[in-house]
Amino acid sequence: MKFIRKDFKNIALIASLVCATACFQAQAAAPSQAWIATWGSAQQIPEPQNALPANDLHDATVRQIFHLSVAGKKLRVKVSNAFGITALHFSSVHIARPLAANSPAIDPASDRALSFAGAPDVTVPAGAEYLSDPVDYPVDALSNLAVTFHLDDAPSVETGHPGSRATTYVVHGNSVGAARFTAPEKVEHWYQVTEVDVQASPATGSIVALGDSITDGHASTTNGNDRWPDVLAKRLQQSPATRTIGVVNKGIGGNHLLTDGLGPNALARFDRDALAPSGVRWLIVFEGVNDLGGMARAGDVSKADHDDLVHRIIAAYQQIIDRAHAHGIDVIGGTITPFAGSDYYHPGPLTEADRQTINAWIRTPGHFDAVVDFDAVVRDPHQPDRLLPAYDCGDHLHPSPVGYRAMGEAIPLSLFKR
Repeated sequence: MKFIRKDFKNIALIASLVCATACFQAQAAAPSQAWIATWGSAQQIPEPQNALPANDLHDATVRQIFHLSVAGKKLRVKVSNAFGITALHFSSVHIARPLAANSPAIDPASDRALSFAGAPDVTVPAGAEYLSDPVDYPVDALSNLAVTFHLDDAPSVETGHPGSRATTYVVHGNSVGAARFTAPEKVEHWYQVTEVDVQASPATGSIVALGDSITDGHASTTNGNDRWPDVLAKRLQQSPATRTIGVVNKGIGGNHLLTDGLGPNALARFDRDALAPSGVRWLIVFEGVNDLGGMARAGDVSKADHDDLVHRIIAAYQQIIDRAHAHGIDVIGGTITPFAGSDYYHPGPLTEADRQTINAWIRTPGHFDAVVDFDAVVRDPHQPDRLLPAYDCGDHLHPSPVGYRAMGEAIPLSLFKR
């Protein structure tokens, strides 16, 4: 009996040690901090009129101002060569606090050089993106950050975001730490930077807005940061329950769900733009108007062609939902806003019927995890196939800054509380 008691004691001791070790390992494995995206933009090959001439990017310094959504004490920057066909060498990348949203001037005391695997420069392979090393650098919510890089040689193919609605400044020579630029070239496009992350509690997360020019902010204020995702980010900061949530704008002007437009189609860019941003927990999908408008832009097509397009758009939504759910991301559907009277698309009754059918599917429970009814927010109640005049920028397709504000204010913050 003594032998049996001893054996039980040994077994109990071993079990206790195993339990303690497992608990310790679980505590050690639980992250105390996580990275979330505080700013981002969707990348594409800039169209010829939006690309910089190669000579402009030879031995060039590029300074860009990014409007952050959420605060953090550490940050990192992701540079991009996503569409390059040869490796791209960034000889230096700096961050600093700009003196204004519409100026290249920075506070020189705030200037910091970033490193990449401990080195001051980085060569990014063709088709790749590259995160900088983390740096202790507190930033406030809704503040601006200047990211400045130097290239010895122009990229083989530029990677950028044409619809920045923000000014980029370019000078020749290596001036990454310069407090001011003398006579810089000014363009309203972003180049070769795709994301800024901050370190935060693992209980937080980021919202990705996947969309077209209405998400990208066509007709919003240059350097004004008044797109609807900007409005949402500002509202999130007004509540203690949501002020640790970031917002990432992944809109591309002219984007389609099904075909390439001004940039890759939504399904083709989904992994990079919807899944890859750090800490993404929610996805707002607001795509489809360009697919609808483009079908009959050159002339009428058959009812069968319209029906087929509707079927394929809905199938694309389901693909997005399924792929996001596989990564634990909640998917919020945005109804397609009206565009009758558009001088670009000239939609007819069949196109409007398509829009109504698709919006009915979006609103139906059991498809998206939640719905933001942008259509109901901006449509004219007397002519529901048209934008409300007060929200129309004038082209009958894109909202004005007032319309974007109404859209951003219509999104329930309760969707992002857990």
